[in-house]
Amino acid sequence: MKYVTLSLWMAPEVRHSMHQFVVEHDGYEASYLLRGNDIGSDLQTLLFHVDGFPPEPYRAALEQAETVREYAISTCPDETFFLYVQDSPSATGHDLVDALTRAGLVIVSPVAYHADGTVGLTLVGPGGTVQQAVETVPDGVSVDVREVGEYDSRRLDTGAALTDRQFEAVAAAVDCGYYADPREGSVDDVADELGCAPGTAAEHLRKAEAHVMADVLEQRPVPAE
Repeated sequence: MKYVTLSLWMAPEVRHSMHQFVVEHDGYEASYLLRGNDIGSDLQTLLFHVDGFPPEPYRAALEQAETVREYAISTCPDETFFLYVQDSPSATGHDLVDALTRAGLVIVSPVAYHADGTVGLTLVGPGGTVQQAVETVPDGVSVDVREVGEYDSRRLDTGAALTDRQFEAVAAAVDCGYYADPREGSVDDVADELGCAPGTAAEHLRKAEAHVMADVLEQRPVPAE
């Protein structure tokens, strides 16, 4: 069984309005689709984790989104929030999911809608179906195959929830010795590598570490006392 990691880019005119909101507004790094169910042929119930703050501008955009039927927001202590939403899929979105799943591939959660306009996702299935899916994506969507290999959920899940910027921060931290014992690098070194302020670098590392530690605990629960 094989997996393929894709980076999709959609033209702004076919991109979902809430993904476009993340692209256009500072403070929002990505939204992660965690779960979803179809209600009939023209309505979906979806659960997102949005890496961004504050939620009020996002809420205002939801009120204006023509495809959104109903929503609810629950804030988190780490300046992120969960979003429950009932949404009508666009023709492009429907055709994209159909192209990816019709070939016999399974979409692995989460699906990441990044602030740079790309969509990151992983598909699992027989190796011969990957090219078929790529060739049938709808107009307005470009596909970049980032990685292909033998599926191992433990390896994929840990990094799946990281944004590209968080991954770059972790890579820079490892490279400069920030995680060495004894520590050889600093947050300032990470910031220099990323070309950002030290506070921003520290925030990227903190969020990445929170995602990874949560995944570790989920994969290996703490034994009951």
